Amino acid sequence: MPNLPVTLADIEKAVRRIEGRVLHTPLVPSSSLSERCGVAVGLKLEHHQTTGSFKLRGATNAVLSLNPEERARGVVAASTGNHGRALAHAAKAEGSVATICMSRLVPDNKVSEIRRLGADVRIVGRSQDEAQLEVDRLVAKDGLVMVPPFDNRAVVAGQGTLGLEIVEAMADVATVLVPISGGGLAAGVAAAVKGRSPKTRVIGLTMDRGAAMKASLDAGRPVQVEEVASLADSLGGGIGLDNGVTFEMCRVLLDDIILLSEAEIAAGMRHAYAEEREVIEGAGAVGIAALLSGRFGQLGGPVAVILSGRNVDMDLHRRVINGGTDPFAEAAA
Repeated sequence: MPNLPVTLADIEKAVRRIEGRVLHTPLVPSSSLSERCGVAVGLKLEHHQTTGSFKLRGATNAVLSLNPEERARGVVAASTGNHGRALAHAAKAEGSVATICMSRLVPDNKVSEIRRLGADVRIVGRSQDEAQLEVDRLVAKDGLVMVPPFDNRAVVAGQGTLGLEIVEAMADVATVLVPISGGGLAAGVAAAVKGRSPKTRVIGLTMDRGAAMKASLDAGRPVQVEEVASLADSLGGGIGLDNGVTFEMCRVLLDDIILLSEAEIAAGMRHAYAEEREVIEGAGAVGIAALLSGRFGQLGGPVAVILSGRNVDMDLHRRVINGGTDPFAEAAA
């Protein structure tokens, strides 16, 4: 393993630190996808996590890594929803207070749940980058402690605990399919998986609308992209032009990144509901969507698919399940 910002040892420490505060989610076989793909496919049910997504792992590890004085000052972050919910939960559990800054693109159901957890919510602009400007202001003005949604060593190490659980449950795993946005989950999972099983492929999956990490890796440096509405809203936002952790880790560790259309993501959500009896958001469906799309051709060996979150607006979910493929385009029409 190359010398990277987050190591397997960091992830193993995170396992011990967050034990008892997050769920050890199951990895269950999917008979429908296994039959379709011709290899064993397991679904990592991370959407069953306490706050409905994997984000609780990284947020909890980050909050527990702060000293008492830092926790007393309060934490702040920009979020597309799931990190904000996780950080609000983790901060409350440790007697701290979270301020979450989000753009107007974040769905109302995610905003209301963050408020329910007692966080101070700020709605700013129409992109994650604009929300981050408010975070920077609050850090400078009020002394809040920033806990970024992805570009943070403690956050990445916390997300990596999921990767260790996959390898422990599926020792011969050949391919891991992981949703990717800013790269916190992908970087952590890849570091964990390849640290234990170097030959396993780790493939990032995202929507073809404003795929910031893919565009940045193609350019060889972090770049800005336009953030637009998508079924996979949790995968929106940039990676930060001064990215110091996840860009390099994803560049070194990921074997590929695959872009998916809104129609393919919708098909993944429908399959999860109809065949697996699971309600997941668009970001959580990209692994299933990629398998259904036939992008991989002949897969060798067992495949682990991370279902990363369930925090979907249920009206939107019903429209997708009933046949909608791009509700945002349909609404505009």
